[in-house]
Amino acid sequence: MASLIPWRRESALAEWDPFRELEEMHERMGRLLDRTFGDWLSTEGWLPMVDVEERDDAWVIEADLPGVERKDVTVELQDNQLSIHGERKERERSGQLRRRTRRTGRFEYRLTLPSGVEGDKVQASMANGVLTVVVPKSSAAQRKRIEVKSS
Repeated sequence: MASLIPWRRESALAEWDPFRELEEMHERMGRLLDRTFGDWLSTEGWLPMVDVEERDDAWVIEADLPGVERKDVTVELQDNQLSIHGERKERERSGQLRRRTRRTGRFEYRLTLPSGVEGDKVQASMANGVLTVVVPKSSAAQRKRIEVKSS
């Protein structure tokens, strides 16, 4: 019986490109996921990598936004819902793009903070591709140390 797996003999190993094979496998897996899950896996937009740190007096949110201009980022706080959204624009290229792994387009990140934040004192700054948002806690929500007395 003939083999069901195609076998191809290559005389020179120099023609073998493992990166090309990985890229082809990545594309095939992407097509398989698109066919299997359809709209559940939306490829439009992207999520930035975010760290959320709780301090005694504030919440500190750091989002990695390399290549995003400050003017293309919006930070909003409604009640205790923080929203960071914007767009990383595609840059003009003079050559032919051979491989693409960096995301472009719209992004959005939402975070629900515990109640007790002071929305009028929120500060946002951006440096070296990192957006830092500081959301102060209200004095009632801040952690207080209680002294334990002997009885």
